[in-house]
Amino acid sequence: MATRTPHDKIVVGVDGSDASVEALREAHRLASALGISVEGWICWDFPAGHEAYEMMGRDGFSHQASEILHDAMTKAFGPELPPNVRTRLVLGSARQSLIDASRFASLLVVGRRGHGGFNGLLLGSVSAACVAHARCPVLVVHTPDSSEHDEPRPGAGAASKTPRSIKGTQSK
Repeated sequence: MATRTPHDKIVVGVDGSDASVEALREAHRLASALGISVEGWICWDFPAGHEAYEMMGRDGFSHQASEILHDAMTKAFGPELPPNVRTRLVLGSARQSLIDASRFASLLVVGRRGHGGFNGLLLGSVSAACVAHARCPVLVVHTPDSSEHDEPRPGAGAASKTPRSIKGTQSK
């Protein structure tokens, strides 16, 4: 019988984008197959010039982040979370918080591109920073329809393609 370790979880970076919702779904599929848990993390921070925001209080920012996390979870799983899924609201930059979380996770899952609609959430290339610096494997998830625009992988579908003829030449 295998024993559980603190690393028996998958951490997912969430920002409410379609890519992060798909990351939640993929993490849940993997976690269910492995018998481990999923933690959906939303990371938020005060915008530049935050001193004035701190004096006004942080409740508005944490509440907005919490709503975004709740909405993403609802999009991914419906009104009730699966039993192996938890959420976490984290004050701090998404890049550094997720990289720190990777020390205690089996896998870190992020969307390919966030939408950055809320200051301090997965802005910029969080996925690239996680791939470069995480302490565990990182899965970068695309939105389901994003693959329509991607270049075909080498060797994919090669058998179905016919060579193009070059004008003015004949093949024998």
